[in-house]
Amino acid sequence: VRLVESGGGLVQSGGSLRLSCEASGFTLGSYDMSWIRLPPGKGLEWVSEINGRDDSARYADSVQGRFTISRDIARNTLYLQMNSLEPEDTARYYCARASQTTFNSGVYYRGQGTQVTVSA
Repeated sequence: VRLVESGGGLVQSGGSLRLSCEASGFTLGSYDMSWIRLPPGKGLEWVSEINGRDDSARYADSVQGRFTISRDIARNTLYLQMNSLEPEDTARYYCARASQTTFNSGVYYRGQGTQVTVSA
């Protein structure tokens, strides 16, 4: 299992970024997938999940209405469109082969992450 994130960077408050996560070693469409983040000085946070069976999505309250999770089965790639970014969104973002429940268990695959920094 390999997960490689990209698309992070430095953006001004109110801006947008699109993160990508290329998966290999498994079929992304067969699993629940999540984006999680590690803000500076804090613990890992679950951000969003896409269901492996029906593509339904769930979001943390802090990003609801601003972030959109999606996936391209043909490309075996997971995405996170982030709009109206706020300085509080500054974090290292990881994709994970996990649902929110699996994330809470602490046992899951994740990539190396991509840094997102939002300036005020």
